[in-house]
Amino acid sequence: MIQGVNHIGIAVRDLSASKALFEKIFQVQHFHEEVVDEQKVAIASFKQGDVLIELTAATHDDSPIAKFIEKRGEGIHHIAFTTQGVNEELKRLSGEGVQLINAHGVPGAHDMLIAFLHPKSTNGVLMELCEPAQSTSDV
Repeated sequence: MIQGVNHIGIAVRDLSASKALFEKIFQVQHFHEEVVDEQKVAIASFKQGDVLIELTAATHDDSPIAKFIEKRGEGIHHIAFTTQGVNEELKRLSGEGVQLINAHGVPGAHDMLIAFLHPKSTNGVLMELCEPAQSTSDV
């Protein structure tokens, strides 16, 4: 079952410059930073209320983020929703006719299992499902 918004992913060209900008806007004291090799991205995230803002930069020219920025420029890339069962939700949604990008959960940032729904099936919005690990803590 989808439980709520987990994070908003923002595609950025320059992670350092974007961190400086968002630090000014939101008075960020601490960014969680990590590289997710499986997704070919580096992220810097911070909490804003109950939602993470995830600045996402490509680490390779062929990463989905690099392709997104090349085609659309920087900006909101996806909205992620928390679930306690990514694979079960994928089966349910597939049965409802929703087109999937990932047939099964894959490793993501913050030690989460993630999967994406194709924007062709979600009114043009790239949606991510996130299953937090039991030991995952706040940023």
